[in-house]
Amino acid sequence: MRVRRVRAFAPLLLILAVACQATSPVSGPPTASSAPSAAAYPLTLTDDAGRQVTLPAEPERIVSLAPSNSEIVCALDACDRLVGVTDFDDYPAEVAHIPDVVIFAVVDIELVVDADPDLILAAGNELTPSTVITELTDLGYPVLVLYPKSLDEVLDNIELIGAAINARDQADSLVADLRVRVAAVSDAVAGAVRPRTFYEVGVFEGAIYTAGQDSFLASLIELAGGDPITGDARTFAIALEDLLAADPELILLGDAAYDPSVTPEAVAARAGWGAMSAVQNGHVVVMLTDPVITRPGPRIVDGLEALARAIQPDRFD
Repeated sequence: MRVRRVRAFAPLLLILAVACQATSPVSGPPTASSAPSAAAYPLTLTDDAGRQVTLPAEPERIVSLAPSNSEIVCALDACDRLVGVTDFDDYPAEVAHIPDVVIFAVVDIELVVDADPDLILAAGNELTPSTVITELTDLGYPVLVLYPKSLDEVLDNIELIGAAINARDQADSLVADLRVRVAAVSDAVAGAVRPRTFYEVGVFEGAIYTAGQDSFLASLIELAGGDPITGDARTFAIALEDLLAADPELILLGDAAYDPSVTPEAVAARAGWGAMSAVQNGHVVVMLTDPVITRPGPRIVDGLEALARAIQPDRFD
């Protein structure tokens, strides 16, 4: 039984790392020698790790080592170019038919090679291990490392992939639409009283995991009208005594999307949690929308909107 619990929690840790870590410098928006609608190859781009990556020709066979990267490719009408994804990919439906090259968070180099990609989309900050990125690069594959630390950087990554796969127009259109929706959320929550908000990513063997300080997830909560309660910037953990001292006024249960035993009633029954204002006032909310909140892809604004409705329900119909 314990093995099953560990396997179930591992994807949460991956999600948490994507949503919360903030250590690698980001170079900013995608850059190239020119920015016409139709890309000219060879094309050199700067990825989120500050690496210069040259694509000799328009990619036709793409391997994605993170679900968020796969979603971006599909949102740019290029799902048919994906030849390898992860076993955690679950959106859109088309990815179910694409071979897995990352199995339980481990990149299988042989499967990547068998997929014969001409572009690999990796994840930064050791979500795709740097040793794997180096090995794939040494094998001659162009590897773009994507690691956004804010909503703006998610949008930058959509434009980066759009530039890489010659889908700039689609990327620009998608990003423009997303920015309109972000502005609408910002306007809706403007001036609202911001509740102290704790987002639970997971509780495992006594450790409580949440958004790290100055993190992607914390910035989303703030954009959505909350005052985020954060954990350690490196480990994403928060001690129970620190959580009690912060006294959340609202608790959002992201892990309930994966574990049906995580309920407001179960939270209230935890030792010490009954003293929190959120528990006493019944402000503990199940967030079944966690995948779009913590996955930095094109559905991230769906996540922002879900957060805003949970944090500032009076501001939405």
